[in-house]
Amino acid sequence: METTQRYRPIALGCALALTIAIMYTVCAALWVILQEPALDFVNALFHGLDFRKLLAPGRGFGVGTFVYPLVVLSAWGFITGALFGAIGNWLRIRS
Repeated sequence: METTQRYRPIALGCALALTIAIMYTVCAALWVILQEPALDFVNALFHGLDFRKLLAPGRGFGVGTFVYPLVVLSAWGFITGALFGAIGNWLRIRS
């Protein structure tokens, strides 16, 4: 008898949300520590779009500018991971 392992949508959502939170934190730390190299990397990553406006005066990086995107991205990751798990389970039942 073949057993098909099902996804656990909540666990999958939590795993993706936590992964995104960790990666966002690492990215923010690198931005604070190594602004110029980080900016060069982001410019290259996005095919030469100029992100130098992020260095404009008055656009400092504080707790609010870290926490709000962290919460938004983590919530998005949780919903995406849970939805992926639920859709994956639904498709397995149908196949």
